[in-house]
Amino acid sequence: MALVTYSTKPRGGVVHTLALAEALVGLGQDVTVIALGDAANDNGFYRPVAVPHTLFPAPAPRSTLDERVFSSVDALADGLASVAEDFDILHTQDCISARAAMRVRQAGAEVAVVRTVHHVDDFTTQSLIDCQRQAILEPERLLVVSEHWRRLLRCEYGVDSTVVHNGVDQSRFAPISPERQSMFRERAGATGRFLFLAVGGIEPRKGSVYLLEAMGLLKGRVEPSPVLAVVGGHSFQDYAAYRDAALARLPEWDLRLGTDVVMLGTVCDAELAGWYRAADALAFPSLKEGWGLVVLEAMSADLPVVATDMPVFREYLTHGEDSLLVPVEDAAGLASAMEQLMNDGQLRARLRQGGHQVVDRFTWPASARQHVAIYDEVAARKS
Repeated sequence: MALVTYSTKPRGGVVHTLALAEALVGLGQDVTVIALGDAANDNGFYRPVAVPHTLFPAPAPRSTLDERVFSSVDALADGLASVAEDFDILHTQDCISARAAMRVRQAGAEVAVVRTVHHVDDFTTQSLIDCQRQAILEPERLLVVSEHWRRLLRCEYGVDSTVVHNGVDQSRFAPISPERQSMFRERAGATGRFLFLAVGGIEPRKGSVYLLEAMGLLKGRVEPSPVLAVVGGHSFQDYAAYRDAALARLPEWDLRLGTDVVMLGTVCDAELAGWYRAADALAFPSLKEGWGLVVLEAMSADLPVVATDMPVFREYLTHGEDSLLVPVEDAAGLASAMEQLMNDGQLRARLRQGGHQVVDRFTWPASARQHVAIYDEVAARKS
């Protein structure tokens, strides 16, 4: 089978694709990863990949989201058409790859198309809404990463899906030396200050504006005030206007960019693991997630976690035992939970211990075994 994704950058679906592919190979499966790469500067994936992979050139940049989506569908469909006969199953991980794979199959390729829905985007144009709907309705087999999204797809699209949870590779987040930890903290200006980590950039779905407001509330209550380091930011969608507007409000909250809020941008996989290990806690006030891989990564690195109280998180997190869960879009509640973490070392230790128990339940080999059973069912029907 081929696992197909739209990008080589460290977004959730791509992280999932690579980790699952490597776990499948570990089970002896014949797997290839297929993605769109950067035609101008193709350096491969954001991290080394221990499975065969094929990159097709990504299209040139386009000015609108619609143009970016549909040009990517075209480019990926053209690439898949040239290799489809080599595969029995195309397992797609997003709207773009699902539409491209279905186009190839509808053109006559004898492949089955499986789709994992990580979450449903809030598109605003009818063409993208229709594209996303087709990418959910057309594949032969639909997978989701949480029970919450299984219910949503059934309610909103009338389709059945199978829950296959994400995993986490705890070895990626092994302890680092005190010297390396100090180096990261110095880069963030967090020597002697509590360091919160946010992963995913500044964007609406991550609830970033509420986190920044919470940091402002903390600055007036805690001495020394904490530092927020923000990792990531690469996205297929353009969130520049949201990011600029959010950062422009920092003076309103008595925060300084580079001192209280440090933007780290997209970092390599090894450096991401270092930031997890150097921070004191993860702040993850998302408004929508398919599962929340970042939470499992943080817990693997011994970080206590404060996140939003959403149905998807309640599937595997318990407030006060392995995390602190606060209401969605509640900056004051978020600030209170963050202050608790800063002031209570015993709470942090308890959440770390609870986090260990959470991550032990979710491994990529276990996820891969579930996928293999599904692939076998799909292949049997195809035959």
